[in-house]
Parts: sequence; structure tokens; C-alpha cells
Amino acid sequence: MSPTARKPRVRQYDAKKTRAAVTAQFAGVRRAVTGLAPDQLALPTRLGDWTVRELVAHIGRGVDAVQRFAELPEPPKPEATALDWPFVTAVNAGALADAGRELAERHPDLDAYLAAIEERFTALLAEHPDTRLLATNAGPMSLADYLVTRTVELVVHTDDLNAAVPGLDVPHDRQALAIATRLLADALAVRAPGGSVEVRVPPFAVVQCVEGPKHTRGTPPNVVETDPLTWLRLATGRTSWADELAAAHVSASGERADIGGVLPLMS
Repeated sequence: MSPTARKPRVRQYDAKKTRAAVTAQFAGVRRAVTGLAPDQLALPTRLGDWTVRELVAHIGRGVDAVQRFAELPEPPKPEATALDWPFVTAVNAGALADAGRELAERHPDLDAYLAAIEERFTALLAEHPDTRLLATNAGPMSLADYLVTRTVELVVHTDDLNAAVPGLDVPHDRQALAIATRLLADALAVRAPGGSVEVRVPPFAVVQCVEGPKHTRGTPPNVVETDPLTWLRLATGRTSWADELAAAHVSASGERADIGGVLPLMS
């Protein structure tokens, strides 16, 4: 079964809150990057051979993608939702890596680069309604849905930045973290449909997944629980199921509770 063959109920996101979440998370990254020294920008990251400078360039490109898609002709109808997006990211991974390096070379002044993106993004949000359709790499989807995907990019890459630069602690906007957690929890339910395992990521998400006897009452026999950032790291391949179990960052009870075989969901 393909990831898009069977979907759980499509979660509805508050478009106003999503706009605010993307704006707040990007502003937090920009403030943090402004204070980084050249030697910090040259540090390696956990993303292959990317430096911090290249990661920052990629973060900017991810937000600016909204502008790029808005400049294309508007599709006639939506054919995708935010829930389709996690399953197509790997297709463009090589091109994205090359683009990040090229942007880092072309924009030595990262603060000016991010400021220009922030200005374009703010103007775009003022100009276009949430229903505006964009021809995204996952298919035609609404601006509101595409902004949901931008929260995942921003939240995950903020965590990448914090991991790469000692002492850096860029905060995660609570609403952005909630949206990202919920989208990737729902993606798990698509990847491993069923009702035998309950995955809890308090305080933001609970989903049922994995084929087998469906739980209906009382305490589920198969339960996985973890915190939002650990969940996002697992879902995006930043860490492994075995490592997080060993570190007690994940609890898993029941014979069907090992979901390591379906992770990561995207990379």
C-alpha cells in the first residue's frame, strides 16, 4: 500500500495560527543567526556535509518557497494536502542540498538574505488568502496547507541548528512545534495504518497505527510515548529508535509497540 493510498481523517489546522507560527519560528531563527560568528557558521551539522551557513541558507529557501510557488500560475484545483508532503521530500533531497550550498555562496550576508525573505513572506501573507492554490512539489495545495509543511521544515531545522552550535538555544514556538508534531504523527498513521498501537506525543498528538487487533476501551495493550522533539527527530531520521529507547526518551509497551521498522517517515 502506498503512503497516499489510505489516509486517516485529515486534520484541520487553524490557518491564522499557522501563519503566526511560521512567522514566529522564522523570526527566531533570524535573530539567532544574526549573532553567529564566522567560525560558528563554518561548523558541521548532522545533515551530511552541510555547514551551519548552508543550513541557514536552506532554512531561508524553505520559507521563500512560498513566494516561488505563488509566482507560478495558480492551479485549477487542489490535489494534495499537507499530509502528502512528508512522503515526497526524499525525491528532491539531492537538489535541495545543492541549492543550499549555492545559496550560501551567493549570499555571504545571511542577515540581509533572511531579512529580504522575511519581507517578501510578510507581503505575501498580506496579499493572498489561505485558499490561494500553490503548485508545490507535492502537488497543488492551498496556501494554508503549504504553510503547515513550512512549520515542519522550520521546527526540525531549528533543532538542527541548536544541535550544531554549542550554546545556541533557539526557542521553538509552541504552536509551530504542535503543528509539526501533529503532521508527522498523522504521517505515521498513513505509513502504518491500523489501530493496534497508540502513539502518544504529549501534549500535542495521539494517533492509532499498525495493523492488528483494534483497541476500543480501557488502557491500550500497545503504547508508545515520547516528547515532541524526540518524535520529530525519529520521524525525520535525526536519531534512531534503538538509541532513543536505550536513552529512555521513548517508552514502548506491548508486543506490537516496536515501530522502529516504519521510521523515519521522511529525511
